[in-house]
Amino acid sequence: MKRKIELLAPGGDIDSIKAAIIAGADAIYCGLDKFNARNRAANLHLEELKGVIRLAHKNDCKVFLTLNILILEQEIPALIKLLNKIVNTPIDGLIVQDLGLCYILASYFPTLKIHASTQMTTHNEGQIKFLKQLHVERINLSRELNLEEIKHLTSIAATQNMQTEVFVHGSNCISFSGLCYISSVHGANSGNRGRCSQPCRDRYITTQAGKQYPLNLKDNSAFHQLKDLYCAGVYSFKIEGRIKKYDYIFTVVNTYHKEIDHILSNKKPTGNDEDLYKVFNRDFTSRYLTGQIHQDMFIDNPRDFSVKRIAQLHLHSSNDEAETAEKNLYAEKENMKTHVQEKIKNLSIEKIPLSIYISGEKNCPLKITAKTKDTSFEVFSAVLLEDYGTEALNQAIILKRLKAINETDYYIEHIHLDGIKGDVYLPFKELTALKVKLLHQLNQSRKTIAPITLPTIKNHHTEKKTGLSVIISSLHDINLCQHTEAGIYFKLPSNLKNSFDILLTTFTANKKLIPWFPSVLIGDEYDTAVEFLKQTKPAALVTDNTGIAFEAYKRNIKWIAGPYLNIVNSYSLIALKEHFCCSGAFISNELNAIAIRKIKRPHDFNLYYSIYHPIVLMTSRQCLFHQVSGCNKNVMVKACIADCEKSTVIETTQGTTLFIEKSKGNYHHIYHPKNNLNTDIPQEIPNVFNEFFIDLSDITSETKLTLTKKEIIHHFKEFINGNKEAGEKLNKYIYPCSNTQYSRADSI
Repeated sequence: MKRKIELLAPGGDIDSIKAAIIAGADAIYCGLDKFNARNRAANLHLEELKGVIRLAHKNDCKVFLTLNILILEQEIPALIKLLNKIVNTPIDGLIVQDLGLCYILASYFPTLKIHASTQMTTHNEGQIKFLKQLHVERINLSRELNLEEIKHLTSIAATQNMQTEVFVHGSNCISFSGLCYISSVHGANSGNRGRCSQPCRDRYITTQAGKQYPLNLKDNSAFHQLKDLYCAGVYSFKIEGRIKKYDYIFTVVNTYHKEIDHILSNKKPTGNDEDLYKVFNRDFTSRYLTGQIHQDMFIDNPRDFSVKRIAQLHLHSSNDEAETAEKNLYAEKENMKTHVQEKIKNLSIEKIPLSIYISGEKNCPLKITAKTKDTSFEVFSAVLLEDYGTEALNQAIILKRLKAINETDYYIEHIHLDGIKGDVYLPFKELTALKVKLLHQLNQSRKTIAPITLPTIKNHHTEKKTGLSVIISSLHDINLCQHTEAGIYFKLPSNLKNSFDILLTTFTANKKLIPWFPSVLIGDEYDTAVEFLKQTKPAALVTDNTGIAFEAYKRNIKWIAGPYLNIVNSYSLIALKEHFCCSGAFISNELNAIAIRKIKRPHDFNLYYSIYHPIVLMTSRQCLFHQVSGCNKNVMVKACIADCEKSTVIETTQGTTLFIEKSKGNYHHIYHPKNNLNTDIPQEIPNVFNEFFIDLSDITSETKLTLTKKEIIHHFKEFINGNKEAGEKLNKYIYPCSNTQYSRADSI
């Protein structure tokens, strides 16, 4: 038998969900009106979700709920209240980003299946093993991976009894998902909180390369690589688009469904993707999948390409012919809307009406018959009816005892008492027992799970004096080891191959040097990083990559979770400590002061915070110079990551300059024009952090340093030790700086 392929469709509203079902989706992912990464979608209320599950399951379609944002500490009570309801629905899985939520689900809601969101940026085998430890069953792999990388990771997942899922159609992000902070920093609309304002789609001042939309990628389409993905072992083909309307969803799902049928039937793929161009698109690319990260992945226009494509196809036609083709496209779009509306109008998510028939007489059991349009069943009391008691059975008593049925997929439409002979009585507890029997049948024998309450977390403040640590990323700064009692943390590049030997020698010679592993380590990069770990055998490390975290845990190395692991709540800290023996963690710099204060530190666990650093806005596998300053290569090769060293700027139409930097061995980054400097937190939130960090990496920005790095370290030491004058000097001599994420009133 052929291995099944799951076609996973987006559902931003009820009509889109219905359209996905009739188009042949095997599963749908959708969000509620909170805790999901598409706040701009219509989303569902809980009662609507129950109806969607009922409708989908009736049509052999699964439903996955997106809870794929970072969960703030103050939101945990509302989240638990929601989970206590969701756990008693037949939902097929939850899509999750937050490590704390993974921990809560695994520890308190084990019947709910966990799927790792693309926001978890999963791209190496260590990360898969890390997620397995958190009871994750399925992983949505990073969109930037090629077929060989996907095949390798899918084989690793299979050894862990896990499934992989890959986006095959829809919008492409220029940044690795989960590592994009541009919307958060510039507008307090965090992509990690479902509020991304998509500044990558914005118009910028025309660049040196003549582009106005230099960060805008074409849409992803793996239509012509579906068979390759199938052969790679991928379980689920996922379509992006929870803010798209029903006609778009139907067209895309239907097109992919037909092609998948050809693959599973061992027929030659049709290759016919014409219908995909008739709904909203920014043109298509599959260059990430094919491993050719090319300049033609960009498009200098974020709007719908469908009409422009018609014009291109009729470039040599007469004006009348071109105009007719465009009119036909619009007519076809309207006809599709009408066609889908007609097909979905009879699909209902409403509750199923239930008629209850009550019958019985003295010395006989009470019989309750429940009937729907399609089925019926009977339950009997274990106690016989009597002709005496507190109150004879009547409509009000029966309804009061059975009203919980209305909280299920059913509602009581009628209660018929014609079958009761005379005044008969039954103990109330027996009516309750009958209700339980009815619910058991109506819930398809699923056991009702009682609500849970999370135990109170005790906050363990530190009584030790807060220390200062320094981060560097250049070998030229090794001499700074002499000027700090604490260790110097060295940021390693993603690609270590070219610098492996010199860095190994440097770390061997400088015992105070502590490795800091980056957030992205793909393929050979990850293997080399693990080898570096083996050979250096550090006493401690910091990592922004959970794959290295897993390796450190496995090798009993003391490790710290870096700031780009996006830690924003106490349960993430508990997960890291209990599941991976983590010794401490950075709190995300996306949090404001109010949110930071609410986080509780576990016992014997250190907390860290970066008070001075360049602000990374995004990290990209694509070349950001193609559309900005130009590049003499049309396609990226391995040497680009290892050897390229460039910088340039782009300017927003509001006059903000963003700095693009590519250093040797690293991916492309965009930086905020001002470095972060937070001299408020040491005074405003005392006794929380074990160490404050300052990042002295040489990143170009508008921030000017009129002090030497040695002097900066000295002033920060003085300031941390309570010298207010040193803090004033820091604000004077490191300028201009930004502290908006910490100081803003609204949290991420």
